[in-house]
Amino acid sequence: MPEIPELQHVAKVLTAQLAGQAISGVDIQEPIVIRLPREDFEAGLLGARIRAVRRSGKFLLFETDRDSVMAVNPMLNGRFQWIDGPDGTPKAHARTCFTLRFEDGDTGLHADPPLGIRYIDERYLGKVYLADADELDQVPVLGEQGPDALDPALDQEAFLQRLKRHRGQVKNTLVNARFIAGIGNAYSDEILFQAGIHPFAKISGLDESRRIRLYEAIHETLNWASSIAAEQIGNRIDRKPREFLRVHRKGGRACPRCGHGISEVSPNRRVTSFCRPCQPE
Repeated sequence: MPEIPELQHVAKVLTAQLAGQAISGVDIQEPIVIRLPREDFEAGLLGARIRAVRRSGKFLLFETDRDSVMAVNPMLNGRFQWIDGPDGTPKAHARTCFTLRFEDGDTGLHADPPLGIRYIDERYLGKVYLADADELDQVPVLGEQGPDALDPALDQEAFLQRLKRHRGQVKNTLVNARFIAGIGNAYSDEILFQAGIHPFAKISGLDESRRIRLYEAIHETLNWASSIAAEQIGNRIDRKPREFLRVHRKGGRACPRCGHGISEVSPNRRVTSFCRPCQPE
């Protein structure tokens, strides 16, 4: 699923291209992902002007000049695709759920504004909401999540205090949005590899030095991955580069640190990748 490194770059690119653009068309192909009546979604967006797109955890929030927000939780496979965007218009995907079209003209902010964006979801698992800006806490998951993993207010002390409330396995804790938001299956594997912590270790078994190392590894990993993801995605916001990752989905390959074969297991049908020598139990 898209996580912090991809989503924060996508939000930046969407803002650069769409800020100031008015929505001139709303076409719904698969309403299953939209969590309000079709007519309310269309009326709420038609004519609205995009102010900015920002990321919150694993949500993309499209802020409009109506003080409303289109909140998109892409889940496993949701992504956006340009229509006549910076890199041309890719062929429409068969699993396009809805399309937003924009005024065909320069607002003075863009040299070549896109004509629109498509939201694609191969498994229709994503969820899209439209809410007043002051009622975002009513959006499911968004209103329940903890602080963003990169929130400056989540300093080391605040992180350690939150961690004290948890006793389960460390990977399960990292992907729990109520603990901290924005980390999913892929980057939890990368963070734990960076920290040298076994994914199935219990939080209660980590001493303070290893808890601090976990906090540091979150920032090291997300900052490292974000720069690479931004470079590889560029303006192609439908891309989700992952080949550069060191252990996730690299089962059987040599560990980049010690050369040992990377282990891969799938408890609860969720792939977990790790290096046994580098991340001992």
